[in-house]
Amino acid sequence: PGYVAVATNAALKGVDFRDADSSNQQLIFCNTYHLLLQPGTDVVEGAGGLHKFINRPRGPLITDSGGFQVFSLAYGSVHEELSTGGELKRASASSKKSPYAHSSDSDSGPPVKVTEEGVVFRSYRDGRKIPLTPESTIRAQKSFGADIIIPLDELPPYHIDPKVLEDSVERTHRWEARSLMEHLKDVREQAIYCVIHGGLDRNLRKKSLEYLTSLPFDGYAIGGSLGKNGEELMELLEWMMPMMNEDGNGSDGRVNRREKPRHLLGIADEPSILGAVKNGIDTMDSCYPTRLSRHGTLLSREGKVHIKSGKYSRQFGVPIDSECGCSTCRNYDRAYLWHLFKAKEPLFMQLATIHNIHYMNDFMKQQRQLILDGKI
Repeated sequence: PGYVAVATNAALKGVDFRDADSSNQQLIFCNTYHLLLQPGTDVVEGAGGLHKFINRPRGPLITDSGGFQVFSLAYGSVHEELSTGGELKRASASSKKSPYAHSSDSDSGPPVKVTEEGVVFRSYRDGRKIPLTPESTIRAQKSFGADIIIPLDELPPYHIDPKVLEDSVERTHRWEARSLMEHLKDVREQAIYCVIHGGLDRNLRKKSLEYLTSLPFDGYAIGGSLGKNGEELMELLEWMMPMMNEDGNGSDGRVNRREKPRHLLGIADEPSILGAVKNGIDTMDSCYPTRLSRHGTLLSREGKVHIKSGKYSRQFGVPIDSECGCSTCRNYDRAYLWHLFKAKEPLFMQLATIHNIHYMNDFMKQQRQLILDGKI
């Protein structure tokens, strides 16, 4: 299994890609929606694709479709949706029966309109309307030259009417089939993963898994609402993942699901990784380590180090983690990092992020060794 770092705007927050590569970072996640808005597909394609644009010619990249932005424009963050019980972030009172505006809704509703054809966003940069269809998002990711691409999907919230969730899953299935057809017109050397949906509804999850794994996708991503806490996530994975080890039915006969990679979308904190790896997840993406570093939290084998605490102000000669080989731990101690954080020096974010990304890759290396040793 491996950790996938998130570079939303084709940039890791606070560090150069070479810093990440030196920490054995392999797969990196970029966001199609944000790149469509800035700098645009024409600029990235003109540069020769994302790999050349960011000068990372050998490191693999995965891009998503923009489906998560359908959710975040309507609800804000996942935390906000859970804490408000599903209240819309920007919706008018007239649209509360549905999480998004649909084709018959007026322009005064949410900044997202969902139709059978696709999604229309309202740009957060200049307010212009941007249509996104299953076909157009595949073409955009083709122009980016991503190694792994994700089809357009709709991410329903945790708090949702069962019938609305069912309609969303069915629509996502149609979008993903259209995405696959567009991809197969010009495969190049790119892989495409499906995104299995259904929220916590086990009947819908099973239906989604069986349908999408019957199609010739190259890998399986697990998306949608994955629960309000770690316990619900683990219950879902423990129930669902055994089906990933069973053969399925495809248009060309039996499908060996075990042979294809499984990716958990948007979750990669340490407790979730431990449970996900145990249940057969191969890769996980999250901005978890980079977000923590920006707020002064450093990861270590002894637990989180909240560097703003005054107790670190005189820990001279003590690295963040005595077993870590990153350049931050080799060259700086906790006292200096405490000073940088308190002084709001930009250097802190760079040094902290270098360490946290290195820690995550060390953590995944340990999981791989435990698998090889037969302990997982």
